[in-house]
Amino acid sequence: MSEAIISTQVLGLHWEVSDPFLFCAFHNDKFPKGNDNLGPDASLEGRPMGQDFQLKDGWRMYHGQRVAGFPVHPHRGFETVSIVPVGLVDHADSMGAAGRYGNGDVQWLTTGKGVQHSEMFPLVNKESENPLLFFQIWLNMPAESKMANPHFAMFWDEEIPIYETQDEAGNQIRAKVIAGEIDGVKALTPPPDSWAARAESKVTMLLIDLAPGASWTLVAEDAGLNRRLYFYDGNSIQAEGHTIAVNTGMHLNSDVDLNIKNTGEKAARFLLLQGKPIGEPVAQYGPFVMNTRNELEQAFSDYQKDQFGGWPWQDQDQVHGTRGRFAIHEDGREEEPT
Repeated sequence: MSEAIISTQVLGLHWEVSDPFLFCAFHNDKFPKGNDNLGPDASLEGRPMGQDFQLKDGWRMYHGQRVAGFPVHPHRGFETVSIVPVGLVDHADSMGAAGRYGNGDVQWLTTGKGVQHSEMFPLVNKESENPLLFFQIWLNMPAESKMANPHFAMFWDEEIPIYETQDEAGNQIRAKVIAGEIDGVKALTPPPDSWAARAESKVTMLLIDLAPGASWTLVAEDAGLNRRLYFYDGNSIQAEGHTIAVNTGMHLNSDVDLNIKNTGEKAARFLLLQGKPIGEPVAQYGPFVMNTRNELEQAFSDYQKDQFGGWPWQDQDQVHGTRGRFAIHEDGREEEPT
């Protein structure tokens, strides 16, 4: 298409990614009012319960039966980065860690040698709708780190660094720095065994907002990085002489500037994922991501043996009642956003 843009893709529920990323899901649900059990105060008739991905009436139950979301399931060999600009997610895991996070928070889970977790979407508002905007990103781990100890981290919205500037016309440009850095604004420290913890990996995750009319340049970095920019909210933009509509992903050359102008009447919002490829073989089966088939078979055997520590919670789809945002770490330490 141009020197900067290699290709474009239409965005759906699951987005095209490149090494070191494995997966990116975009959950944009207009959930109805909640009931006393934090589920939808609406009929579930006509939904394929347990596998509801059809966006009936603007929302899905996913694998949930009474509360929407993803009841307990195992992972090994990668990290989940859960970014929640709008709405809430209830986390519980086999380490005993738990949390309710959202409305700008980010949860970063190193699954390493194995963990079970659940991710449910509690509908806490009984008097109004419960919109959810949720990105889940899978970041691969190199072979030497795949059997690291699991690690649970919470990045509260109030603590995540923000880059702010204006274009020559005074239009606002804002980026939330979840990983990496932009113009000297550095992200919080990623988990210790993460590919993102290595400076040479150049892993960058940004949520970018351009005000109507704003012009901005995503500046070139090292050649050979995998760089993707996802335009998920707004109307349209101009990029390298092309008009690009909302719900478009762009695969970019990392060593070429990309000039963007928001030509729409509302803010243009983007997710940027960038990183140096790990460059190792990927053997994946469902929730396990290793380097060889033998390692996958070992993962299944280990899980069958001890369920990665079992499940210490009352429910497979654990939710956390009426609590506000909080986190309980595997060592029992509790925290809330300040």
